[in-house]
Amino acid sequence: RARERRARFVGKNGACNVAHKNIREQGRFLQDVFTTLVDLKWPHTLLIFTMSFLCSWLLFGMVWWLIAFAHGDLDHSTRLQRDPGEGAAGTAAGFVPCVTSIHSFTSAFLFSIEVQVTIGFGGRMVTEECPAAILVLIVQNIVGLVINAIMLGCIFMKTSQAHRRAETLIFSKHAVIALREGKLCFMLRVGDLRKSMIISATIRMQVVKKTASLEGEVVPLNQIDIQMENPVGGNSIFLVSPLIIYHVIDKNSPLYDISPLNLHHHEDLEIIVILEGVVETTGITTQARTSYLADEILWGQRFVPIVAEEDGRYSVDYSKFGNTVKVPTPSCTARQLEEDKSIM
Repeated sequence: RARERRARFVGKNGACNVAHKNIREQGRFLQDVFTTLVDLKWPHTLLIFTMSFLCSWLLFGMVWWLIAFAHGDLDHSTRLQRDPGEGAAGTAAGFVPCVTSIHSFTSAFLFSIEVQVTIGFGGRMVTEECPAAILVLIVQNIVGLVINAIMLGCIFMKTSQAHRRAETLIFSKHAVIALREGKLCFMLRVGDLRKSMIISATIRMQVVKKTASLEGEVVPLNQIDIQMENPVGGNSIFLVSPLIIYHVIDKNSPLYDISPLNLHHHEDLEIIVILEGVVETTGITTQARTSYLADEILWGQRFVPIVAEEDGRYSVDYSKFGNTVKVPTPSCTARQLEEDKSIM
């Protein structure tokens, strides 16, 4: 029975399988509050904004109640409720309150909501009697605008995050190794499900495996960049239709000494593929990731064609996106294949 497969460094959906523990400098997250709010999950974000509004309404409701209490508005409002004929428009015997129609903390809380949500008041309004009340009115409006701005910014950023666009960038479930132009190549297929394109798309690949240095230092997750090729040359790709991206296994490749016999014995081998580009519609940079373990690499297979010309246009059959067929492939390493060619 094969040994248990090690944990993935990057999941098939692109999520990094890394847990951060024992972070002592938690205060650094508060230095960038906006990014922290954007990174939170939706229930936590909505809870924070709800509590922000409620706390601000309660705080300023208490301030309005204290202003009314200090000015004596509550006593005159109580007298006016007992004897409505004593005055009009919230006044009693010529008394002018700081805020009309405030006679309890409940009415002060309702006035706080009216101030922060809208300037169009009903029966409650600020008078010219108290300059402090006018100052509090200005401060609460500014605080309300700041909360609304942060809320709208966070909601916009959370709904337009780059990983949302990356969900429509797909990779083949399996990678294959087969001959291309007489050389063993590691190949995978990538495609974009949307009609809006990814501009300046680039793709790169890394091998992540456990290594040890000559001095005995063990690196559990050593990341090694390897060169990727594509039909148009270089790393930039024109992802208007699915493409087969390949890596030539040569003497500089970490796969140089891998054969079909020992491929599935490399439990520590993981190949990560990273696609980056700019979303055409939003101008936001996005990144899609996937990985392939040793048992997800098929030796002697080739992807079937999925692009065909129909009625004067090209059509893509995504039902065959990950389909492969067997092709004649040497059952030896790339090193042995080159040595055999040099002998011949």
